[in-house]
Amino acid sequence: MPTSTWFRLSVGKRERVLEVAMREFGEHGYSTGSLNTIAREAGIAKGSLFQYFSDKMEFYAFVCDEASRRVREEMERRIAGTSFDQPFEDWLFDVFCEWTEYMAEHPLERTLTAALNFELDNKVRSLVRDTSNQHYLQVIEPMLHGWKERGAIRPDADLQVLTTTLLLMLPFIALAPYYDGLDPVHGLRGRTPAEQRPVIR
Repeated sequence: MPTSTWFRLSVGKRERVLEVAMREFGEHGYSTGSLNTIAREAGIAKGSLFQYFSDKMEFYAFVCDEASRRVREEMERRIAGTSFDQPFEDWLFDVFCEWTEYMAEHPLERTLTAALNFELDNKVRSLVRDTSNQHYLQVIEPMLHGWKERGAIRPDADLQVLTTTLLLMLPFIALAPYYDGLDPVHGLRGRTPAEQRPVIR
């Protein structure tokens, strides 16, 4: 958790630090992400970062959690705007399309999603993935339960299996169009959100 000093910063300054940190960690990950670069580009002293957070790990975890929260809140808003008066599979297609459009429009959140999924250090990856997964689950689990209650998902369907499948698919669909080597089957690399739709369908 950040210190009280962090919360005494102006909203604008906190946003600037977070934006710079998201860019730096998104491009370089935890291990090679530079606190010096973050401090310089945010216009603060490096020592100030340690007045806000106890160490680099805590700072990185906070940045990842903040990015995941932003993604979750925006996707909740977008999902609320989809039509529930259609078959489940059509609604799920709409949600996936909203997801790919969001990722195309928000490169900072996308690169940070990549960083926390590709992190090599098991301890760091576990810390940030555990947090980001909770944000995913806050959206996915109620959504599936709601559709099951409507009768759109078979009564004997295992919602844990469906949840796991979505947890695997969402990062893949978010990242495969932007990173080499992730998709040897569908050819998503380089496709626009509109071009991704037939693959998603």
